[in-house]
Amino acid sequence: MNTPEDARLHTLDVRAGISVSTWREAVEAAGSLLVAAGSCTEAYVDAMAAAVVELGPYMVIAPGVAMPHARPEAGVIHPGTVVVTLATPVAFGNPANDPVDLVIAFAAVDKNAHLESLQAITALLLDEPRLNAVRAATNDDELRAAVSGEPTSTEGH
Repeated sequence: MNTPEDARLHTLDVRAGISVSTWREAVEAAGSLLVAAGSCTEAYVDAMAAAVVELGPYMVIAPGVAMPHARPEAGVIHPGTVVVTLATPVAFGNPANDPVDLVIAFAAVDKNAHLESLQAITALLLDEPRLNAVRAATNDDELRAAVSGEPTSTEGH
């Protein structure tokens, strides 16, 4: 049986409060972090956006949460996850869960890695205090701590 520790979301990078105007810009912003970390190619970022266009906004998995990803053969180099919060929420076209203010993009090398990523993301989404801390983060350090579940001190701020 997996423990919450097993389902930690191992992020490569985070960005708090980025400004985008469209769902495509949100996907591209998250994707650029995956590319910068060496986790995937630009083609993978294009494939994430194409998946939204071709398959609909199924990537909006919960109220306000999008999880863009694509197939490994689209350009995954090594596993990675990035978390981005948006300064202003954007619509992805999912009436039940729009607008999106949290984008968790991932690159998985195979089916097992895909399932592990989903498990870790689900653990974050089900941990309401942690999810609230992610959404409340005002800078990258706060966001990184919230995603990892580390306690933060805001005394004196």
